Amino acid sequence: MATTTTMTLAASASDGSPSSRSTVTTIAAQAYHVLKINGYSNTLEAGRHHALSSCPFSAGGHTWHVTYYPNGGRDSNKNCISIFLVLKDIVTEEDVMAKVTFSLLDRYGNPVPSYTYHTRLRNFSTSPSRAKGFENFIRRDELERSEYLNDDCFAVAVHVIVPKEKPSIVVPPSNMHLHFVDLLVSKEGTDVKFLVGGEMFAAHRLVLAARSLVFKAELFGPTKKGTIDVIQIDNMEARVFKALLDFIYTDIWPEIGLGEDNVAMAQRLLAAADMYGLQRLKFVYEDKLCNHIDTGSASTMLVLAEKHHCCKLKEACFMFLSSMSPPIVEDLNSNIFGSESEKTVSSSDNHGSQINRIDIRIQPWQNADV
Repeated sequence: MATTTTMTLAASASDGSPSSRSTVTTIAAQAYHVLKINGYSNTLEAGRHHALSSCPFSAGGHTWHVTYYPNGGRDSNKNCISIFLVLKDIVTEEDVMAKVTFSLLDRYGNPVPSYTYHTRLRNFSTSPSRAKGFENFIRRDELERSEYLNDDCFAVAVHVIVPKEKPSIVVPPSNMHLHFVDLLVSKEGTDVKFLVGGEMFAAHRLVLAARSLVFKAELFGPTKKGTIDVIQIDNMEARVFKALLDFIYTDIWPEIGLGEDNVAMAQRLLAAADMYGLQRLKFVYEDKLCNHIDTGSASTMLVLAEKHHCCKLKEACFMFLSSMSPPIVEDLNSNIFGSESEKTVSSSDNHGSQINRIDIRIQPWQNADV
């Protein structure tokens, strides 16, 4: 079960009931990905046989990535788009078996049957390139005439199945986060309180210090606030601090939906994560905000990216501005970023710099290694 977002990675797993020791069974680790190519026309500037690769991801205990050849992988298919699943691990002592399905997606995120292709179960470790896929996935002229290319973007679903031997004893998944949630909710053993936005929050110093070097310095360092009954945090909403505490105790971040309030919440969470050195949470919301840039938020996003050193968000803002007409760009650019925005927008005529700004990313929905 997953919801489609820009450059997403999702995973699901299925496994049968425990079997007897005398029965040989296998289970399949499954990973489902949606690879969205933003700026398709820019990718065509890549040279012949030149592949653009996604970030690596984990599935079935191995590391993989997806390669996309906008101009085909060979001279024989130079008019086609080629796409492959690649095993990044160098394996010498075991066979890595997997099969993959590639599906072009329509505008609603549904697979297009006529452009859905399956491989058989193949041994990736014995292949010289450790890659399997389709050289003639779709002709470029067919894609460009189709309804599946929208706003210079298209998406491909990648479903990876990695069979593996089922253990004789099935170990249940970790539920440690549930114990920490109980610890936070029950307030048992709390030894520090925070006043944020008029609300009081109780927490545990050791948990905060273990998760955040900033909290560690504040609570146990030379300038520790151990003698203060209540630590007051200004310029932060209570709901933001609550979400921050939830992440610290569970390592699970709250999802954001559509709407200005949700985007504003994500911006505040990014700032709070940067404030307390929670890099993982910061990266999650930086990536999410890259997909919520519009004419009303571009300037705010640029200021946020500059203040909290978010390179990817800043780059996404410049790419958005460069795609707009000059009058709108001039209206959006603030005095702080005006010169830098103009430099980036004007560089859009340089094909080499365009290739460097192609957006091919994979964003996790949940753990891919199942």
